[in-house]
Amino acid sequence: MLQSPIGRFRLMGFIEGASLLILLFIAMPLKHLAGIPMAVTIVGSLHGFFFITYLLIIAYTTYKIRWSFAWVFSAVAVAFIPFGNMILDARLKKANL
Repeated sequence: MLQSPIGRFRLMGFIEGASLLILLFIAMPLKHLAGIPMAVTIVGSLHGFFFITYLLIIAYTTYKIRWSFAWVFSAVAVAFIPFGNMILDARLKKANL
């Protein structure tokens, strides 16, 4: 899976998507309901790192396999939607990319 640009992209998409879910559904409630703001500080920083890495992987994948603008736009857009990376991953599998 990691041997191809798409495999690397799919793995990074999973990591970035999971970090968004952890931020939204674990760290944010810990901050606002339990009074633990450090959770958002730590998870938010990690998510930011993963997001920047995800954008770099999108650029790398686009360069290597000449992705169309629609795939690039979709890849960036789903990073802002909870569970979006999982939906894009299913579409990549369906498209045999």
